[in-house]
Order: sequence, then C-alpha cells, then structure tokens
Amino acid sequence: MRKQKGFSLIELLIVVAIILIIAAIAIPNLLRARMAANESSAVASIRTINTGMVTYNSTYPTVGYAAGLTNLGGVAPCTPSSTTACLIDSVLAAGTKSGYLFTAAAVAGTPSVSYVATAKPVTLNQTGIRAFCSFEDAVLRVDPTGAGVTTVAGCQGLLPLNQ
Repeated sequence: MRKQKGFSLIELLIVVAIILIIAAIAIPNLLRARMAANESSAVASIRTINTGMVTYNSTYPTVGYAAGLTNLGGVAPCTPSSTTACLIDSVLAAGTKSGYLFTAAAVAGTPSVSYVATAKPVTLNQTGIRAFCSFEDAVLRVDPTGAGVTTVAGCQGLLPLNQ
C-alpha cells in the first residue's frame, strides 16, 4: 500500500470549521471595540469644538461664537480670521470624523451668546451607539438613543456623560 501525502478532505473541513468558530467569536468583539473607539474619538472631538468655540469667542468678541465648524477650521496653510480661525483640524471642520457626524452652530444674535455642538453616529449601531452634545457650559452630554439633538434646550435635557 502506497503512503499518501497531504491532508484528507475531512481534516481540511475540520480546520476550516475551527477557523469559522473562532471568527464568529472574535468579529463581534472587534466591532464593539471599533464602536467604542469611535465614541471615544467623538467625545474628544466635542471637547475640541468646545475649546475652539471659547477661544473663538475670546478672539472675536464682536462676533461671539462661531457660526459653524468651518469658521473654527481652515485648510493648511491657515491664516486666522473670523471666517477661518484655524482652531480645529480641517477633518473635524468638514463635519465627519471617525464614524460620527459633527455640527456646531451659534444661536442667532450679534454677538452670538450661545452655541450647540453635536456628534451623532453616521450609521447607528454600526459606527456608534450614542450621540453627544454640548453648549456654552462645556459639559458633555450623552443621548443614549443615538438620535442626537440640535438645540441648546434639547441638549440641556440630557444627562452629563459622567453620570
């Protein structure tokens, strides 16, 4: 009888089955880790927007808070002005970063005395689960539904992130 070289079909199927079982366990954990990383990035970005708004308000007191994210950013090489203050990076100023959509808007008035900054997942339950917001008190608030709010009053009604 001749000795066979290589693996039998059954042995290969068993190895493939084991790899699929390991992947079925690992992939959901990987996706949850990516969503957690996206949420962490969103929190840091909202804090960056808060800092940018306060700095913008101090730098341009006759304008108040910036009308939008584009007023806080600027493309390199950036020359600071009230329309492109160069306070946040151009990726965040574009409004989409790490699976989240960002908005920031000053409340009407000259000078504007209030603003609201929001972050909500691009695709709910895929890029993130929760939405975040903040206004001039700079307290980060969380919306556990992920829907997001667009007004100062809506943001005030949410619980702070640390609670």
